Amino acid sequence: MLTGGLRERVMRFVSRLEREDVCMHGFMLSVGGQVKVTACYAPFTEDRPHRMYSVSKSMTALAVGVLLGEGRLGLDDPITDYFADYLPEHPDGRLMRLKLRDMLRMATCYRATAYREGIDEDWTRPFFTATPTHEPGTVFHYDTGCSQVLAALVKRVSGQEVIDLLNERVFRPLGATDEKYWLRDPSGTCQGGTGLCMSLRDLHRVARLVMEGGGGLVPAWFCQEMTRCQSINLLGTTPEERCGYGWQVWMTRAGWAMYGLGGQLAVACPEKDALLCTIADTRLDPVGVQRIYDAFFEELYPYLDREDMVPERLSLTIRPVPHDPSFALQEAGPFFFDPNPLGLRSVRLQGRELLWENDRGQHPLRFGLGENVMDTFPGWPGRTTLCSGGWVGEGLLHVRCQIIDDAPCGVELLLHFGQRCLTVQARKAFDPATNAYEGVASGYLR
Repeated sequence: MLTGGLRERVMRFVSRLEREDVCMHGFMLSVGGQVKVTACYAPFTEDRPHRMYSVSKSMTALAVGVLLGEGRLGLDDPITDYFADYLPEHPDGRLMRLKLRDMLRMATCYRATAYREGIDEDWTRPFFTATPTHEPGTVFHYDTGCSQVLAALVKRVSGQEVIDLLNERVFRPLGATDEKYWLRDPSGTCQGGTGLCMSLRDLHRVARLVMEGGGGLVPAWFCQEMTRCQSINLLGTTPEERCGYGWQVWMTRAGWAMYGLGGQLAVACPEKDALLCTIADTRLDPVGVQRIYDAFFEELYPYLDREDMVPERLSLTIRPVPHDPSFALQEAGPFFFDPNPLGLRSVRLQGRELLWENDRGQHPLRFGLGENVMDTFPGWPGRTTLCSGGWVGEGLLHVRCQIIDDAPCGVELLLHFGQRCLTVQARKAFDPATNAYEGVASGYLR
């Protein structure tokens, strides 16, 4: 075994993700239970809560596993047995045949999530009132509403919200005690499929627990069944997603993964006793998560049982957009807009600031040139951002604004400044704060 050789592989992994413009926030790599590298991209840290998105599904499943181990639930129980008060007068037979094991493996009777965020008060009830589309237990369909029902099930059976049960039964006994919280639906139930905010370090601790068979906190048989293929998914949109699905975890080419939107991953490789956990924001890149998988499996995985390294911590920074000062403008505008898809009324450039006026008023959008600066998203107090800009051509400004609070997402802008005209092109990742930032509009000097 070559001591130190693995560090070079890690740096190649880091360089590749930077080269491919993957917005990483941090990662931890362990082999044989020993953490080899912890990397954090400022301002993120290993102990800071980070939105886990669909990793929440895996954690919800662990709570279900605890209750299964106590005999308080059965895998072949019809899910409707626990929600009779939510059923319509004449429930569809396909819904009545839906079992808990099919809920765990995303083989429900629906092809999409039933609840509507921002509309429904109770995100659990629509699962039982929607019209089924097919026979349960037959095919895989990713359904966050299914995981919401599992969180509500934990609450009904145990009397505890899923985060409280996990804190008491799994997290604290494990030593996973960094600050964590779970976003709720309007009715007060934990968002079982998307709402958990926990640290990178605690994600690693919990995923390691599952790899090692539950440590007496979660039944060993449940950890084994959770992490083997339970549903075939040959119609997945990316290569990794086509590897199949377990119980609220994904299969990969070399094991399994807890997988959340935007690059929240716990990639477990049992044959090499290796675990990579990541936090990131790839929501502006439709293949960003696959880039992380590919970089790991191509740059690191082949060497994990052949090379070693002294444990190390890396302090990194989120890469800003490129900037060529030869193209820079200092001032332009104001430009005024007729009604448009972006809701813009006026825009003015003042050095490293765009004075942005839309339906939420007039606010500055500040950006660094060749660096990220921390500020507030225009018109949304409390929504913290990292924002960088770069002049990339004659009159052409590229701005990337990343929200870094409990819903990491972003906006990317390309602004073309002409003699009398400004054209703004924008794209976004879905979030209430970014809803207006999708489309193209032109404004003019007056």
